[in-house]
Amino acid sequence: MAEPVRVFITGASSGIGRALAMAYAREGASLVLLGRDAERLEASARACLEAGAENAETHVADVRDREAMARVVQAAFGERPIDILVANAGVATGLMRGQLLETPDAVRAMLKINVDGVFNTVEPVILPMCARKSGRIAIVGSMAGVRSLPYSPSYCAAKAATHMWADSLRGGLAPHGVSVSLIVPGFVKTPMSARTRSWQPGAMSDERAALIIKRGLERRRPVIAFPLFMYAAMRFFALLPPAVVDGVMRRFHVDVPETPERETS
Repeated sequence: MAEPVRVFITGASSGIGRALAMAYAREGASLVLLGRDAERLEASARACLEAGAENAETHVADVRDREAMARVVQAAFGERPIDILVANAGVATGLMRGQLLETPDAVRAMLKINVDGVFNTVEPVILPMCARKSGRIAIVGSMAGVRSLPYSPSYCAAKAATHMWADSLRGGLAPHGVSVSLIVPGFVKTPMSARTRSWQPGAMSDERAALIIKRGLERRRPVIAFPLFMYAAMRFFALLPPAVVDGVMRRFHVDVPETPERETS
């Protein structure tokens, strides 16, 4: 009998990460769940076990800590090879109406989590997966990484960076049996998106988003974008003259509160 799939997920205490963990739990997966809030993380693990997970190992960890993340990933892989790794942890920050400059410390903190955190999560698993010639890596991006938005400049920059990195990894690792999927969600009803005050076309539940992601990973799709109409629109906007798109974007009233995270030494 085949062993249950082993899935490693960061940001697993809420939102898409938790919903994805639950989706795999219902199929009896072996889970490794990471988050920073011990209480919420343990609650997620209990829910996964009740849903049918073979086990739900938890690690309270900050993705910004490169050495700690390397230890966690290597330990998890050493116990049983990781079949699917999902670099999901992230935070959002942006501008309120009338605000011209994002708070520099908030920007640096967001970049550490959304860019360095993704690198810190994925890098330790690349060589072991390539040695096995098996494995799937999923990197969570955003529609904001497809075409820049004037109300969240640094967040767009962070997601664009992860998009490019995922694209590069995909081409480089495919010959070694490792697939890389870039996840490009639109508006998903999570605590993070609830902070943004704007029109949210195509908004969906985190449970539905998780099922779309899971199905895409099963099919080893290089890009898992949803909703498709929004992804197509953002790709189209990226082809139009910048002045035209910028003018349209300025017509929307959007408030993106800054993250409470702050840069740490």
